[in-house]
Amino acid sequence: MATLLRLATAGSVDDGKSTLVGRLLYDSKSVLADQMEAVERVSTDRGLGTADLALLTDGLRSEREQGITIDVAYRYFATPKRSFILADCPGHVQYTRNTVTGASTADCVVLLVDVRHGLQEQTQRHLAVASLLRVPHVVVVVNKIDLVDFDEETYERVSAAVLESARSLGLYDVATIPVSALEGDNVVERSSRTPWYDGQSLLEHLEKLSPIGEPHSEPLRFPVQLVIRPQQAAGDEFRDYRGYAGQVASGLVRVGDPITVQPSGRTSTVVGIDTADGPLDAAFAPQSVTLRLADDIDISRGDLIVTSRSVPPVTQDIDGTIAWLAERPLVPGAKVLLKHGTKTVQAMVKAISGKLDLDDARLLPAESLALNDIGHVNLRLASPIPAEEYLHSRSTGAFLLIDPQEGSTLAAGMVGDALLDTKAAVEAVAEATVLA
Repeated sequence: MATLLRLATAGSVDDGKSTLVGRLLYDSKSVLADQMEAVERVSTDRGLGTADLALLTDGLRSEREQGITIDVAYRYFATPKRSFILADCPGHVQYTRNTVTGASTADCVVLLVDVRHGLQEQTQRHLAVASLLRVPHVVVVVNKIDLVDFDEETYERVSAAVLESARSLGLYDVATIPVSALEGDNVVERSSRTPWYDGQSLLEHLEKLSPIGEPHSEPLRFPVQLVIRPQQAAGDEFRDYRGYAGQVASGLVRVGDPITVQPSGRTSTVVGIDTADGPLDAAFAPQSVTLRLADDIDISRGDLIVTSRSVPPVTQDIDGTIAWLAERPLVPGAKVLLKHGTKTVQAMVKAISGKLDLDDARLLPAESLALNDIGHVNLRLASPIPAEEYLHSRSTGAFLLIDPQEGSTLAAGMVGDALLDTKAAVEAVAEATVLA
């Protein structure tokens, strides 16, 4: 069975993200005939001589009018070797928040760079997001190579600058590919116009990325979304039914497994796993199931069921790295809601330790965080949550900050000193290089 890879595209405005995605869909024969007819019709109405493949992803009318992508457009396609879920993220700096959303669940970020412009501030910002979100793979597409006559020296210069920036942010699994998304060079098939490039095409590279890991390779983490207890019994079978419904965030659960409920710390054993299609002997991420336990213990929405072999710590103080997504700045003392899994608690910003300087990946002192800033904060929670560092668990290490009055999302956050970890990793590599 073909493995699934989650992709997110990113880059500066007009670097050709939507065209690249359209080219991938078209050249991999993942576009329906009626979709292509609609694209050709709109392209003709615009006076274009050929079909504008960017329209395959720029589905919003406002995007078509402005000629830019302002929302995350999700597309699904497959090849004989692999299935893909692709998130085409916006490029303009004011929409970095959307890029955070698109990259948060990605296994690979495809970052576009215009070969004529080279490394831009927004390129560094997207690399920083990929690093902080611990995205396993990054592919840098050096696009529009046709506009510099497929010049090897120009490509190598841009590639070296991007790779140096990536290393400064702690990214090492990074590949660069010279591409013309408009004409299809090195997108699906290798191009004869870049004889000096001996690597794979973009699609070949994506198909051969190492698997991210089995869904049950991490410890069980099961956020309880709903407690199911029928009010009117349909028969003796359901008279004492009590189940805990949710989606397995990570790991594997079997009937008979010992579990612990956090933050209470109470223990029990799984006696049943129910689904709409019938009972299961085992379930793994990302299946949605209902668990039944041997003991009648107090469990409610927001609690976390975990394997007793690996119990996350419970805390009311969070040190975290956040991408600030709101128009108004964040200042110490601000009161927010923190959403962690299915649990939402009140929180206060105790301090802002600093923000990331994208030029040299340093953490600078800061008294506030503005729109699109990436910074380190200290939070005090009104009630405890089972939080793990994002470095070790993407499912229980992520959180959102929410406006308590409006209900809007203020920030995407990661538990732990991600900025400090990145800096330490960079310094360690630099020291090892000097010693070598």
